Amino acid sequence: MSENSTFSPVLTGRERTAVPTKSLSFIEGVSMIVGTNIGAGVLSIAYASSKAGFLPLLFWLVLVGSLTTVTMLYVAESTLRTRKHLQLSGLSKRYVGGFGALMMFLSVCVNSVGALTAYMTGSGKLLHSLFGISPALGSVLFFVPAAGVLYLGLKAIGRGEKFISIGMVVMISVLVIATLLKETTRVGYLLDGNWLYMVPVFNVVAFCFSAQYIVPEMARGFADKPEKLPRAIMVGMALTFALLALVPLSVISLNGLDNISDVATISWGRALGEWAFFSANLFALCAMLTSYWGLGGSFLTNIFDQFRLGNDEQPARRLMVLLVVAIPPFVLAYSGMVSFVNALYFAGVFSGVILSIMPILMLKGARQRGDLTPGWTCPAWMTHPLIQCFIVLLYLCSAVYAIASAVGYLPAGW
Repeated sequence: MSENSTFSPVLTGRERTAVPTKSLSFIEGVSMIVGTNIGAGVLSIAYASSKAGFLPLLFWLVLVGSLTTVTMLYVAESTLRTRKHLQLSGLSKRYVGGFGALMMFLSVCVNSVGALTAYMTGSGKLLHSLFGISPALGSVLFFVPAAGVLYLGLKAIGRGEKFISIGMVVMISVLVIATLLKETTRVGYLLDGNWLYMVPVFNVVAFCFSAQYIVPEMARGFADKPEKLPRAIMVGMALTFALLALVPLSVISLNGLDNISDVATISWGRALGEWAFFSANLFALCAMLTSYWGLGGSFLTNIFDQFRLGNDEQPARRLMVLLVVAIPPFVLAYSGMVSFVNALYFAGVFSGVILSIMPILMLKGARQRGDLTPGWTCPAWMTHPLIQCFIVLLYLCSAVYAIASAVGYLPAGW
């Protein structure tokens, strides 16, 4: 079979198993990508780049966004070649082996717990700044709708992501326009910074593009229209890049590098006025909520896959696994062990290395031993060994930097 990228309205060869009862629309699929990516990361990258500056951040957004899209499309082709709907750990077990499955599951765990911990911390801070309630109570109020929709499953997550993601795009558009019209906005702030501090920014940016985890879940919702899966991924990632670039651009041009809070919308909103303060922090809460659903849902279904718990729609079993997913991040958030940005940073380091290697191995295995011949495949240039080697080396070098920085051999990036 040719490796050239093709779209076909039907699967060739043997057909995929029956369509799941809960199908996703194209817009819902795109919204899952955007909603999962636009979470705590978009709120932290302005602060994380406060020493490096905007231009190094933009460089990483372009490079990491492109490479992440490539690895997501590797995962997409692997899922389309597999008859059974498996999560990342299940795909790794089938095409890489038991050790690969364990590493992928650990990556899902570390990334998800790091993210959900950051959402618990960030939501508490935001609700405290908005209403003056205690951060712990704010986190509890955030937790109720976050965990509730997660319990309801894929279709509820898809619909929730769609409506809130559309609202986020509208809110961010209004805030960006208001920033550009503000007399104190200085474009010159975007040129400030020091490129020597660019490396640690990479890991937070890598975390911002964290939607690899939901590609298998999307594939389940696109089983009746598999040719739309790669399109949804590419559109979702393009929208993600635009939002990830616009938020720090606005925050930095308005406040400068020296006046950015670790949850950027707090300082952004205060600089624009009371209406913007509430709008920016409402956007931040929505961003955390949609990303919580995406990553939390992926974590939940990966647990079902890894431990062979059967159908993830069994109410009692789903509730039990949901508690395993949701409670530890809340406890960690108020243990004093991790900060908001560091939770994202180290989650990005570990999961980035695993997600740079495993999709390459999964795709190779799926092309050799897959069940189906899909109507879409990654183009030949995308699977070139030079590109794959570059992806792996980039993430490995970043991990070495993170370890050296953590033990005090290098200056911190923020």
